[in-house]
Amino acid sequence: MAIEIDQQGSIRIIKMAGQASTQSFSTAFLPTIAEAIDAGLRDGETKAIVLTGDGRFFSAGADINAFQEAIDNGTAPELIRTLTGVLHPLLQRIRTSSTIVVAALNGVSAGGGLGLALACDARIGTSDARMAASYAGMGLSPDGGTTWLLPRLVGEQRARRFFMNNEIWSGREANEYGAIDVLVEPESLMETAIGLATVWSSWGPHTKEATKHLLHVQTDNDFSTHLDHERTLIEAAGTTEAFKEGVAAFLEKRHPSFD
Repeated sequence: MAIEIDQQGSIRIIKMAGQASTQSFSTAFLPTIAEAIDAGLRDGETKAIVLTGDGRFFSAGADINAFQEAIDNGTAPELIRTLTGVLHPLLQRIRTSSTIVVAALNGVSAGGGLGLALACDARIGTSDARMAASYAGMGLSPDGGTTWLLPRLVGEQRARRFFMNNEIWSGREANEYGAIDVLVEPESLMETAIGLATVWSSWGPHTKEATKHLLHVQTDNDFSTHLDHERTLIEAAGTTEAFKEGVAAFLEKRHPSFD
């Protein structure tokens, strides 16, 4: 199967297997990948998603033969529009959902696959992980939100060098620069990713959604506007059951339960 799903309690593991990891951004596989992620985001019992790949690849590559055929037919813009029409809304949903999404980077993330990894809330990687833009070599401009997401993790000038030099970062380099949060041995990858997903997803739904939203929009607002936005959302949080439980647990000196 192109997509393998394993539900472990409130954590859903989605594995892009076989060609779904090597040709993730093709009309054959991208809609399937998007639907699998969307199903996890919609599921009320799933608090976190761990995304991973297969073998040497996390998520990399378009169908180059399909690109060539589209070039020959004069339909390349339509093909790219179709693919970005699936990918871009998916990245927005990942960024704004209250569901925590963790990328377990087992191998190469490139092109749109890099955008998918960067859109996640956290990235756990191994020494086998690689990050590559891959757009310049294809004569394309960067896509998949990579020019928005990567500078916010590693800084604008390092991101500029990454794209303009068409660099490939090792797992160690990506971790050193800030694009990978935690670097682990391959045998510890999934355990570490699931552990982080469990902790981050343990907070109340409003807390998770509002925190993700505020971090997402903070660079779009001036400080005054951002403070107003924070106030609106924290006032809304004050009306939630999770807030009541958090206060009660603090006073009772116990761990809160946000189930």
